[in-house]
Amino acid sequence: MKKRNLALLTALLAFALTACGGGSDAGKDASQGSEAAKEGGSSSGKELRLVNGKIEVDAQLKELAAAYEKESGVKVNIESMGGGIDIQGTLKGYFQADNMPDIFVNGGETDFKNWEGHLVDMSNEKWVSDTDAAFKDADGKVIGFPYTTEAIGLAYNADVLEKAGIDPKSITGPESMKKAFETLDSKKDELGLTAVIGYVAEATNLYWSTGNHLFGVYEDGGLKRDDTSYFDLLQDGGKIDNERFSKYAEMVDLFNKYADPALLVSGTYDQQIQNFSSGKYAFVTQGSWIGATMTNDDKEQYDAAGNFKVGMIPYAFEEGIDTIQTNSPSWWAVYDNDNKEEALKFLQWVSEDAGQKILVEKAGFVSPFKSISYVASDPFAQTISDYTKAGKTSAWHWLGNKEGLAQNALGVVYQDFASGNLDVKGFVDAIEKVVAQYYEG
Repeated sequence: MKKRNLALLTALLAFALTACGGGSDAGKDASQGSEAAKEGGSSSGKELRLVNGKIEVDAQLKELAAAYEKESGVKVNIESMGGGIDIQGTLKGYFQADNMPDIFVNGGETDFKNWEGHLVDMSNEKWVSDTDAAFKDADGKVIGFPYTTEAIGLAYNADVLEKAGIDPKSITGPESMKKAFETLDSKKDELGLTAVIGYVAEATNLYWSTGNHLFGVYEDGGLKRDDTSYFDLLQDGGKIDNERFSKYAEMVDLFNKYADPALLVSGTYDQQIQNFSSGKYAFVTQGSWIGATMTNDDKEQYDAAGNFKVGMIPYAFEEGIDTIQTNSPSWWAVYDNDNKEEALKFLQWVSEDAGQKILVEKAGFVSPFKSISYVASDPFAQTISDYTKAGKTSAWHWLGNKEGLAQNALGVVYQDFASGNLDVKGFVDAIEKVVAQYYEG
């Protein structure tokens, strides 16, 4: 979820030329011909190339491509990048070498701006009306295809809440949230809890959790998906709505009070999620992506804790906030070249039943398309699906915040607040000050 600084290095050009010459797996795939066609599919001789940014689902995307080739005769070469590769820098190298893929990943507004004038407007594609997660440019044109959905909300252990007699649906605002926290805190021993909430405000390595995701709750929580009021205010010289942010700060203060003191200002992401997976926290301040950690890296602890049910509630720092925030963590864009029509046909197929079945059931993605009923086995998949179908989602716009804001300005203030160096008013004042300075600087 972190945004990388993009830099075009001379070495990337050499890398791109190597890939073009067949040095990458994608190049090898292209030179070996179509196995799917040999096994019964009729090859059209047409090929597409897709640069994927989630290397952990490389095999599943290749299965997706094989299924499409069998149906359409069009071969889709999957080129997966990850493991610290600067994807945007590599793509710039491809551009210089006249070696651009037909479809490629972009992580947000900063990435998309690199390709102004080179992307296909997909606003009139059929799939657009079936999702709320398409990426739109400043002019409202759809230039990004959402291939999965992630969510930001206050994640909870449903089994613990049930044992404590707390209905998560009853937490609709500051007072009911405070009451639930107090109840859980009074029953920590009988519930086997170390703390009510797993919240970590360590600034060096987890600035992205506080300064991007949690700050993003202030920007978008409870708003309609196309409402950018507080994001726009931020872009206007780094302004903060004092009244709204003060209410938000009260919620963060609640987290400070009921968090695990052993991890609050010095913990790691791994410790935070492992403790939640182990049933030691009733709530945790991370998004739906932790489901994969719970069922993989923390499987032993999660199994030992009974594979408890999870869910999400809105960060209801104002009474009546009833949305979680969902979006695609990144999007696929179509490069404006001679293959664009074939690329658009492929994306339409991906958005429909056959493509979504593979992405949901094999890759574990949460479908961003309203017409799709497949639900992944991920612990949070059903929750996201339910909120999406009910129309109870807000977007997130923190990806468009000024580069480095979280790391260089916000993270330290959240840590100071958690450390007790600031009270609620001091936290609000400090955020207003550092954000204004950062945008002016």
